[in-house]
Amino acid sequence: MDFYGKATLLSLMDNEKPEPPQSPLHLHLQNHREISEQDLQFSPPRPSSSDGMFPIMPDSPWTLSPLPTPSSSLLYHCIASLHRHEGNIYAIAASKGLVFTGSNSSRIRVWKQPDCMDRGYLKASSGEVRAILAYSNMLFSTHKDHKIRIWTFTVSDTFKSKKLGTLPRKTSILMFPSRGKNTPKHKDSVSCMAYYHSEGLLYTGSHDRTVKAWRVSDRKCVDSFGAHEDNVNAILVNQDDGCLFTASSDGSVKIWRRVYTEDSHTLTMTLKFQPSPVNALALSCSFNHCFLYSGSSDGMINFWEKERLCYRFNHGGFLQGHRFAVLCLATVGNMIFSGSEDTTIRVWRREEGSCYHECLTVLDGHRGPVRCLAACLEMEKVVMGFLVYSASLDQTFKVWRIKVLPDEKMCMDYSEQCEAPRMKIRDYDMSPVLSPSWVEKKLQGSYFQ
Repeated sequence: MDFYGKATLLSLMDNEKPEPPQSPLHLHLQNHREISEQDLQFSPPRPSSSDGMFPIMPDSPWTLSPLPTPSSSLLYHCIASLHRHEGNIYAIAASKGLVFTGSNSSRIRVWKQPDCMDRGYLKASSGEVRAILAYSNMLFSTHKDHKIRIWTFTVSDTFKSKKLGTLPRKTSILMFPSRGKNTPKHKDSVSCMAYYHSEGLLYTGSHDRTVKAWRVSDRKCVDSFGAHEDNVNAILVNQDDGCLFTASSDGSVKIWRRVYTEDSHTLTMTLKFQPSPVNALALSCSFNHCFLYSGSSDGMINFWEKERLCYRFNHGGFLQGHRFAVLCLATVGNMIFSGSEDTTIRVWRREEGSCYHECLTVLDGHRGPVRCLAACLEMEKVVMGFLVYSASLDQTFKVWRIKVLPDEKMCMDYSEQCEAPRMKIRDYDMSPVLSPSWVEKKLQGSYFQ
């Protein structure tokens, strides 16, 4: 299989049959204790009730949280690990204190933040949910039938949802604008979505190489255009100015703008710094700074900075650390989270007012490629906290709690402990733990030939 060809690891893993179900649900909650200075010395865990933690009993679902952390300014632990036997999870979205996951099943599972207690599900007539997008109390999902479902939900003691409609509508083929040459329905898998809040426009990207714009209010396709020479894998919209970003297996990232007073879109810039497929996009905007990140199959994360007085993006560099393809990205403020085929999640921090980035830690709990991520802010008094939700092709769904301490405090308290944690990153990078079935599939496919 060509490493830079159209065939990707995702298509390879789609053919892997899940293991036969053993039980309907296995929920493993990690211990919620705080990580102390002694933990940073990489001392072994002590599974006893005498240390003030939850007692560890035989056959108990409770386990100790990971002790070591590679960064002196970041603490983390996995607070939940969910094993479901509905196939691989391909999409995660979070809104209104809820987390949604889409998989091979026709059910979109709903979990309560932060520890992912089961709140129910949304049932569609078609399975293989490949993309989910949540905004306020609306949820958009894409399915095997190449259609998009629109849902509304309420957050109360009991979860309630309702399907508002499907894109395209059954009658929309007769109402499609004359300027479009294609029918409203995508001809292949709808891989990604983006929602422009102020205009009520939903953008969808597909493996049929096109991008479509849908007006949600009347569920009409208002524009459809060929965006790339290969699969469209990721799509984003800047809520500040309406700029649209698309990424493709053809190795390019493109920037589009809506024509004034019209629904059509025009290409304004093409960004291309690598020959390998681009799998993920993320946008980080604050005050006068706006950064675009792209994750590609060569393991690199390229980033561009937007010029203040125009819509031009200038290449600022790349983040290097993942051994294999970067499959997903998420941003919260100046924090960047990247999931990779190498089974790890990396946490990066951009220095305010500059292009300098630092890798703070590597989350290494998965045993297969990390397919999708979602992240949100969880503030505390002194430290800044984040919740990160990740799903892997090992068919596990995990929740991570991350705490980033102020630099000044960490430099004072932990300056003597900085070198050992950083060596932990290098040790791990040389020997990632992969599930045997995934390695066998990879070798049989001769993925790197």
